[in-house]
Amino acid sequence: MGRTQETFNKKEKEKNRQKKNKEKAEKKEERKANSDKGKGLDEMMAYVDENGNISSSPPDLRKKKTINTEDIQIGVSRQEAGVPQEVIRKGTVTFFNESKGYGFIKDQETQDSVFVHISGLVDAVKDGDKVTFEVEMTAKGPNARDVKRAV
Repeated sequence: MGRTQETFNKKEKEKNRQKKNKEKAEKKEERKANSDKGKGLDEMMAYVDENGNISSSPPDLRKKKTINTEDIQIGVSRQEAGVPQEVIRKGTVTFFNESKGYGFIKDQETQDSVFVHISGLVDAVKDGDKVTFEVEMTAKGPNARDVKRAV
């Protein structure tokens, strides 16, 4: 009679393959047991408390504030035309390039930087000069005009 064709190496490979498949099946069962899928809606629900923090419990209805829906403003509030800002402003020239013909003025009240073109100058100005000017809104933003050196 002949010997079996299965060698020791073949037996070891088959054992390892079966062991690997068994571990794989165990991991699959463990993942199924700990899965988040299939949970009820209540378990997945999250709430926002009065401070804006996310919590797992619903907010306390006794702390609920009622808000009149008519008090909520939707859109941009209209500005009154009867209260214009001060027309003539004061500021300091922070930068002015005579060769290119433009510069910037820092408004004393709002601390905004306002663009000025050489065509908007009444008097010649240089860096650091105190000036008075008017602001006009253009498509590119605020622009200074009628710029005069302050006395």
